[in-house]
Order: sequence, then structure tokens, then C-alpha cells
Amino acid sequence: MLLIDCPFCGKRPEIEFRYAGQAHISRPVDPNAFTDDAWAAYLYERSNPAGKHAERWHHVHGCRRFFNTVRNTVTNKFSISYPSGTSRPDAGKES
Repeated sequence: MLLIDCPFCGKRPEIEFRYAGQAHISRPVDPNAFTDDAWAAYLYERSNPAGKHAERWHHVHGCRRFFNTVRNTVTNKFSISYPSGTSRPDAGKES
């Protein structure tokens, strides 16, 4: 079982959480200006790297807050958890 470190509640078992997609995806400022191709890219195109990946999680059975993590998709280990709306702490470091 994975332990996920909620920045608000601490480490909890994975069954308390739900994956909420790739982190740091912003909604378009002017949605009416988007073409169909731009909407398709916004809705469906996400990065899928082998290695460190910023993800958004929801602590459904705890504080009910959303937060971001950095997880290595090869080893399945979480390295950092941080509140949504903040920048990625290791953004300047290489994978």
C-alpha cells in the first residue's frame, strides 16, 4: 500500500485519496477564443513522463483538500507534497 503525504494531514494510506490529474494545468483565460483543436489539447493532452511527474490529488476521506505531489512514475515513490496554488518546490532541479 502506498502512503501519500498530505501537506495538511500527514502521511495516510492511498485509499483515502483520489488522483485528480496532472498538476499545474490552468484553465484558459478566455475560453471563447479557443478553437476546437485548442480545446481538445487542453482537455486531453497531458505529459506522461517516465520519472518525476507533478500530480494533483484530492484527500477525499480526510481534510477534503486538493494538493500537489511529485511522484516518480517508474518507482511509484512520492518525493514532495505541497498545497495547490503554490509553485513546485523542486522546479529548478533536474529529474
